[in-house]
Amino acid sequence: MLLLAQILTALILLLHVYIVLLETVLFDVRGRKVFGLSKEKAEIVRPAMSNQGCYNGFLVAALALGFFHPDAAIAHAFTVFGLACIAVAGVWGAATVMTRILYLQTLPAVIALLLFHFA
Repeated sequence: MLLLAQILTALILLLHVYIVLLETVLFDVRGRKVFGLSKEKAEIVRPAMSNQGCYNGFLVAALALGFFHPDAAIAHAFTVFGLACIAVAGVWGAATVMTRILYLQTLPAVIALLLFHFA
């Protein structure tokens, strides 16, 4: 079960790297299309999306520390913290932006947390 939790967490980390890139450096090229924004709307929300991308970068950092920190207890704490933050952010995103976020972000994070708990 631990291996499944680690694999799912790695996938979540990669998804959030992609989200960070979409919200920051790839916003004009790809992000606008992924988020379904017109050119005019994208101009308005660009600063907020970039800020949101920064926050998602911190979630990526927490999960990365969970994989690479040499102390197993600290690594586990970073992983649990990162996954819990992603789950909560997904609930908020589903409530305020689109329901699909609940399935793309919250559900995988909660499953990973459960897998770690029972491993």
